[in-house]
Amino acid sequence: MIGSFRYEVSPSQCYTHPPSPSNLLYSAGHNIQIIENLGITRDLNDAIDLTDNSIQHLTNFPLLPRLSMLLVANNRIRAVNAANIGANLPNLRVLVLTRNQLAGLADLSFVATLSALEFFSALDNPCTTQTHYRDWLIWRNPGLRVIDFTRVRDAERAHARELFGESLDAPTDLARQILNSETAAGASKVFTTSTAAVGADGGGAASLQAFSEEDREKLREQLKRATSLDEISRIQRALRGATSL
Repeated sequence: MIGSFRYEVSPSQCYTHPPSPSNLLYSAGHNIQIIENLGITRDLNDAIDLTDNSIQHLTNFPLLPRLSMLLVANNRIRAVNAANIGANLPNLRVLVLTRNQLAGLADLSFVATLSALEFFSALDNPCTTQTHYRDWLIWRNPGLRVIDFTRVRDAERAHARELFGESLDAPTDLARQILNSETAAGASKVFTTSTAAVGADGGGAASLQAFSEEDREKLREQLKRATSLDEISRIQRALRGATSL
């Protein structure tokens, strides 16, 4: 069994990954389960690579208007926080979710919140076997140009409108049925920062009570100035009350 592993990032991990000219935060293959403190990257990255980890919920993103590409293939993702990524990743153009655990069409509702999204992959997810999988993605996000590495054709767009309606304001019965299932699925999956921040050691917000407000503020200032992963991890443990500085 893989234990809980909380992964924090530092600005030193942000670098230009050849041959791409864009800044890439490369965090693949680290057994990451929960992403925290992406705000410390100061929105310096055009792309984030979280491939080959153990992430189950795609959530907890700070506002990252520069980010245009998110690679999270080969994880364990079974739910995506539509409200979080829709609000905080406004310019995301590429999202690769290949080889994860998204089960049904209702689990794909988040694509409708990503207005800039053009390239999307959910290959080797259970949802891809659902009837009208591709049609539903096209209808929920008309801006998609490539799905599962295959270009969206005009004929597919027309077919999606025939199936589901000319717009979200005039859905067909089939569209309403799937939309209702989206609502039900969303209600059953609650994403909270406090829940995501609690690790196997039971640490988290409650442990902050061990420090005075002045102590916590000093730790936060040290966290802002931290430049290495080890230093950030040490401060985070102190904030959780697991150790002292």
